[in-house]
Amino acid sequence: MDIWTYESVEYVTVAGEAWLASASEYPRSMRALWQSRPWAPSVLPCGRAFDVISMPSLFGRKVLDELWTSGPGCGPVASHRGRILLFAQPGAAPRLSSLLAWEEWAGDVPPLLCHGQGDAVTVPPVQRMVNTPDSPGLGAGRWIVAPDTREPWLPGAAVLLRACVRVSQGPGAGGPAPRAGTAGPAGGRPPARQPQREPRQADRRPGAHLQPIPSA
Repeated sequence: MDIWTYESVEYVTVAGEAWLASASEYPRSMRALWQSRPWAPSVLPCGRAFDVISMPSLFGRKVLDELWTSGPGCGPVASHRGRILLFAQPGAAPRLSSLLAWEEWAGDVPPLLCHGQGDAVTVPPVQRMVNTPDSPGLGAGRWIVAPDTREPWLPGAAVLLRACVRVSQGPGAGGPAPRAGTAGPAGGRPPARQPQREPRQADRRPGAHLQPIPSA
């Protein structure tokens, strides 16, 4: 099977845009802004559609690996100014902050920035050129896992705490990780991520070029 990937453009799908815009009080205005300036980063409030957990880059990438290795996966993830922004369920930020304040775990996990109700975060552009060093949007962050649905699964505080503690303990650590409650709709896990598909014509953006990579 051939694997298709974007060589020239990183992008958020139309459905992903709708989800991001739903965080704003004025979703139509946000989408109009993205239509005219797809290379510009945006500031969105937390607490309505998502909370955001900001982690040091190296630690955040290890947490992301842990979420996919041990389950149950993750939702959208971005990188901005040397930090990993992990999008979580609304309400997860204050709860995770409280859980990490417990003396039992506080010394093992590096300081995290938990953005919830009343906070705002800068999200990467919905489209970013990646081939040329002078492309607009470079330096404005990038999507590691771009939003691609109107209702993405988002991890809760317990799931994130478990992953953070496992990473901070390191391989072969003997201490038990805190118990995590079930996550996702009806206590289930998020659906398995499917191989990247070629987007429908309606999802494509001007300037996007699909280039096939032959299978090994």
